[in-house]
Amino acid sequence: MNVIIVEDEKLATERLQTLLKQYDPAVNISACLESVEETVHYLKQFPHPDVILLDIHLSDGHSFEIFKQISYNKPVIFTTAYDQYALEAFKICSIDYILKPVTQEALATAFNKLRSLSSSLPSFDMNKLQPIWEERLYKKRFIGKVGQRLFFIEAKDISFFQADNKVVHIIDKEGNRYIAEYTMEKLEGQLDPTYFFRLNRSTIVNISAIKQVKPYYNSRLKLLVKAASNTEEIIISRERVADFKQWAAS
Repeated sequence: MNVIIVEDEKLATERLQTLLKQYDPAVNISACLESVEETVHYLKQFPHPDVILLDIHLSDGHSFEIFKQISYNKPVIFTTAYDQYALEAFKICSIDYILKPVTQEALATAFNKLRSLSSSLPSFDMNKLQPIWEERLYKKRFIGKVGQRLFFIEAKDISFFQADNKVVHIIDKEGNRYIAEYTMEKLEGQLDPTYFFRLNRSTIVNISAIKQVKPYYNSRLKLLVKAASNTEEIIISRERVADFKQWAAS
């Protein structure tokens, strides 16, 4: 197995080399690189490895920039001190996301996962696995509050989210209304975009709750959204109409 380490801290690089050899002495470390620029140059010049061990914060920027400059569909294992990039990492080619300090156990788990996937998919097309990983990252359940009581609401049972004076509400398909301790921006990153779409600054809708779409003045659209026996009317902002049509037809 050929491995590339991309890490701008010398001690962290040496630690990864040691842990890899402890895991499997047969692992071949093809290169140890330190920057986005150096990694892009290497991957353009040489065959791609079986896996890249990749830090996120490099000396010349975030490692996500690498994949904007090259075509790459082999596995990546991220090693980082930051947990806020997990979703973005899995949208690339990541099979694992290890927080520093990297332990032998965490590294072994990641490589065992890699070998398991490789044996079940001989051609190992990362693009085929991508939807599976992304689906696992999106929230399936939310907590809503009514007074002092907390309720668990399945994402599939939510009709729409609506913000009102910085308070976000969950409206389920039974018409129940809950306070949600999320911002609209955070929700956008946690909801599966196959089913949920942000119509405007204050509303995110579940496609299964849309009853009807009507033209509305000033080049906007009006949605009739189901919530039990009630039907809510929601206006799609003009700048979101084109994206909505593309999303609804995909």
